[in-house]
Amino acid sequence: MVIDARQLYNELTAFLESRHIPDADFDARCIMEQVTGKSLEMLFISGISSEDENPIRNMTQRRAFHEPLQYILGEWEFYGMRLFVGKGVLIPRPDTETLVDSVLTWCKNREISHIIDLCTGSGCIALALKQHLPNVKVTAVDFSQYALDYAKKNAEYHHLDIDLIHADVLDKATLSSFLENPADVIVSNPPYLDYDDMAELQTEVRHEPASALAGGKDGLRFYHGITNLWKNILKSGGLLAYEIGETQAHSVTEIMKSHAFQNVQTVRDLAGNDRVIMGKKSSEH
Repeated sequence: MVIDARQLYNELTAFLESRHIPDADFDARCIMEQVTGKSLEMLFISGISSEDENPIRNMTQRRAFHEPLQYILGEWEFYGMRLFVGKGVLIPRPDTETLVDSVLTWCKNREISHIIDLCTGSGCIALALKQHLPNVKVTAVDFSQYALDYAKKNAEYHHLDIDLIHADVLDKATLSSFLENPADVIVSNPPYLDYDDMAELQTEVRHEPASALAGGKDGLRFYHGITNLWKNILKSGGLLAYEIGETQAHSVTEIMKSHAFQNVQTVRDLAGNDRVIMGKKSSEH
């Protein structure tokens, strides 16, 4: 039995809109395309198999309860790469592509041998960098084994060889395994939401792991800790680059300058918000 795809699409969109889901039409499209493996335009022509109707409706019901679309689909795109995501891992966001762009630009025409990605999550940053710098050793570190499981799955899917380390980036003991292989670049999208931010999270974001979001009372805990500890693993003249919240540029800049980082600069994302802080380790430290 074949179902009218346009009628089902309109019904799902109206249902999601009634549950105050933003971009309901986009979500309905994604769900229908995910289940059927066909574009919505093609479905309008061919119709939908009755076998696909229940999975489509079940996924739509989950979305109606504000479960993130990315978790429902089980994947999302980042930097042109298909990445698997699910409960227990932070969803890759377009804003983070600014961090990847900034690091790749800095690495151009430089001799780079080792990049460390701290708080790697799904591995999105590490994998995007490895894809564009295939001859560079990339090490990804995270405290969450759930996240590292997704990072491993994503690395295997894209046939990219990165080292995955299960460790606490704020524990000094973690640094011991890196002393013999310092980094040219350390990059991180750490948890940076403060107490007020965490209290005001959108319903969808509350499904994501709090450990990947919460940066302490002022949101700066990881910037202080990472800068203080990991500067010791960074080569002289090496780059430290962070993603930041849009109001944190001044604070993170001051943290880096207090540790003698030079040429500290802010990079804005495509929306014009401060998104990246990056600086060079002083040759004197």
